Amino acid sequence: MKSYDYILFDLDGTLVASAKSVEVSIAHAMQTLGLPCPDLSDYSLYVGPPLEDTMRGLCAVPEELIPKAMELYRAYYDEVGQKQSRLFDGVTEMLAVLRRRGKKLAICTSKNEPVAAAVADTMGLSRYFDAICGSSLDGSRKNKADLIPYALKALGCTDKGKAVMVGDTHFDAHGARLAGVVFLGVTYGYGTRGSTEACGAVGFADSPAEIPNVIDR
Repeated sequence: MKSYDYILFDLDGTLVASAKSVEVSIAHAMQTLGLPCPDLSDYSLYVGPPLEDTMRGLCAVPEELIPKAMELYRAYYDEVGQKQSRLFDGVTEMLAVLRRRGKKLAICTSKNEPVAAAVADTMGLSRYFDAICGSSLDGSRKNKADLIPYALKALGCTDKGKAVMVGDTHFDAHGARLAGVVFLGVTYGYGTRGSTEACGAVGFADSPAEIPNVIDR
């Protein structure tokens, strides 16, 4: 890989080990609505895609109940679920290295933007980022293909050739491909190397500590 100046980071599974938080919040929403909860043992099925898509697809929530399911999920995540999240080892050190190298950094996540900002604050990440970019409540911006251009604009990047998206799932990799941005996969998250490689990943990092050197290789 060449050197990149603008680095976009997925949040769940790339910076934050949050799968359990997402799992218990989905289960709470389903239980509260009196709906059967799907098997949530495979984190790759629901950590990464937009929440609305998870409720509609994996959870088979009736269309008229999807807004309520999302509301229940978010309220529980904010109050209870989020407490089960942690940073992957070495994340803050990695971000500090990139900042010292003069990189412009953004969180680019399908998580609702105010929630993403709150998670970044709670985890002590906000000070490392120039922008925190997430999905919109009205659904007009929810997939990585929509979010990546939004994040690049927030960073003031006008040359996509100088940007790289870092993530752990094929949702991130596919979105980067659609947005015309290079994708770097991390193998310690919730996706698989094979699925991101199939979507065009050009490199991989096996730990947060490896990311700076892979980016500037």
